[in-house]
Amino acid sequence: MKRAILVKRNDPRSDERKNELQLSELRELAHSAGYTVVGEIVQTRHPDHRYQIGRGKAEELALQVRDMDAEKVIFHNPLTTMQIYNLSETCRREVIDKFQLILEIFATRATTHRSKLQVELARLEYELPRAKAVISILKKEERPGFMGLGGYENSYAQDVRNRINRIRDELESMEKDRDSLRRLRHAKGFALVALAGYTNAGKSTLFNSLVKEDVMVKDMMFTTLVPTTRSLDVEGRSVLLTDTVGFIEDLPHWMVDAFRSTLNEIFLADVVLLVVDSAEPPETIRRKLLVAHETMWEQLQEVEIVTVFNKTDMLSQEELDGRMLALGYLAPNPVAVSARTGVGLDALKEELRRHLPRWERISISLPLSEEGMSMTAWLFKEGVVHSISYGDSIDIDLEARDGVINKARSFAKEHAMVP
Repeated sequence: MKRAILVKRNDPRSDERKNELQLSELRELAHSAGYTVVGEIVQTRHPDHRYQIGRGKAEELALQVRDMDAEKVIFHNPLTTMQIYNLSETCRREVIDKFQLILEIFATRATTHRSKLQVELARLEYELPRAKAVISILKKEERPGFMGLGGYENSYAQDVRNRINRIRDELESMEKDRDSLRRLRHAKGFALVALAGYTNAGKSTLFNSLVKEDVMVKDMMFTTLVPTTRSLDVEGRSVLLTDTVGFIEDLPHWMVDAFRSTLNEIFLADVVLLVVDSAEPPETIRRKLLVAHETMWEQLQEVEIVTVFNKTDMLSQEELDGRMLALGYLAPNPVAVSARTGVGLDALKEELRRHLPRWERISISLPLSEEGMSMTAWLFKEGVVHSISYGDSIDIDLEARDGVINKARSFAKEHAMVP
């Protein structure tokens, strides 16, 4: 594994506990990207415009890089192009920030054409405001005079803009196709349910437990980059369940925009299962729930949310009750489960069933004939038959979407089974 040193500058009045959580998350991200962390440097001060950390601390970092034979330096703080250049010159190693690290992870996890386009778009969106500075730095020795490379810099930036526009057009076209597919699924009676939540909350494990499949699960961040959809029966209702990319704190707008079509799997769902790792400390859960709500808030005003307190097998009932009580204001419709052991999954399906889009429920009589039996078989397939009895007619207690109800009524009327 590649050897890396992590660096974090804390603001003088920042919360100590939050700083610790952010550094811990940076460690997890580095691990997910395949790095071995061989050193850490933390400094509390206001940002230095040249190095982000102070000049003396940057020189200390350079010594640690050499002593630990580190291959890369990873900052938690966003870095400007000039800061990256100065730090790289001082340390003689590649220097990146948290967002570049996330892009590295995304690039290794992207397996479909769409996800690769999204990663490239995010990289270009990150690069665009820095394009001029990058070219200035790389070419400064070749310039005949101040701003002598202006034409070349502007050309490079325009090339980046053009590529961004082409990728956006292609992704938009793909999204139109997916919208058509969503509408078709709704017309066929499928409710759309999305798993959402902070990265590494156990969404993929829960997905596997519900649909009895084997989507890749690892104890690392962003294992799910390409959404996976499977059918699920929820007390007779046909549901399409989608596992989605996890959230993370302080994602910049350019990264959210790049993965907008992936997030639409959440935004266009009928119900969102918001998954949290209940084994984490309450303050950590609270912070991650806030990130999830902030990410989804504008788009999910009318969408039903069920909060899934996962990994309950890792704490006592008393600890679980305390967390669910303390976090109730951020956790609508809470359900406690262990995706690993299967405890609570039946209760989760019951809660999910309550929040699916409502279907009309009617009692209807069909003729006891070959046509009536054929219609009955179709109703079993397309709706939920709560009870059925056979006598002079076929009497059915049916719950279904509007299209099915209307067709059943028309059939019964045509065969003189209704007034």
